[in-house]
Amino acid sequence: MEISANTPAVVTGGASGLGLATARAIAAKGAKVAIFDMKEDEGEKVAKELGGTFCKVNVTSEEEVDAAFAKAREAHGQERILVNCAGIGNAIKTASRDKNDGSIKHYPLSAFDFVIQVNLVGTFRCIAKSAAGMMTLDPINDDGERGAIVNTASVAAEDGQMGQAAYSASKGGVVGMTLPIARDLMKEGIRVNTILPGIFNTPLMNAAPPQVKDALAASVPFPKRLGLPEEYAKLAMVMLENTYFNGEDVRLDGAIRMAPR
Repeated sequence: MEISANTPAVVTGGASGLGLATARAIAAKGAKVAIFDMKEDEGEKVAKELGGTFCKVNVTSEEEVDAAFAKAREAHGQERILVNCAGIGNAIKTASRDKNDGSIKHYPLSAFDFVIQVNLVGTFRCIAKSAAGMMTLDPINDDGERGAIVNTASVAAEDGQMGQAAYSASKGGVVGMTLPIARDLMKEGIRVNTILPGIFNTPLMNAAPPQVKDALAASVPFPKRLGLPEEYAKLAMVMLENTYFNGEDVRLDGAIRMAPR
């Protein structure tokens, strides 16, 4: 897909981190970007910077997602690009013993469900609604392309660590549904790909102590550092712009394979 002036795009989780870098990369091509995020102050600031639109939205809410797409489409037109970066994580063992009294507890199922609802169901909700909208558009090239979607999974989808059962399950689900969705949409000219990021220097990671960040960086085979959001954005742009890129799940991780803990 050739991203040109005023191409409508939506980036979920676009107010910070991987989503922000991707929104900036898309906007640099002249596209009109709608930022879907929970962070109102940051989102409004980013939208102003990019000449786009901010939509406050919780991807677990059908009503909020519908309202956000309606607002974005009223401002920019039906999107041809969707990048899903909204997501959360936690670290809770499936079952564990209390270090003080030896009592046993299991993973709170409500917490497990919440991660699945945000990372997996929320991603699919945005894909389904965006794809339905893209299907109303005319093709834009000789291949019959109407739109392109990029999702964010994680290397935890393949080598999750201790305490990541919910996170790994949610991201594994994103990987697992990529090819079926690409096949669902193949006759409509809508491509779907997924990035599996390793350890990236995002605002969440910046909250970690320097020694923790240094240890994580040292665990990456090459280059021995955390990934940059701009590097994620570069791969997302390749997936969006290369029409033959479809149905793929690609690790972006400096060749790291996560240890058990």
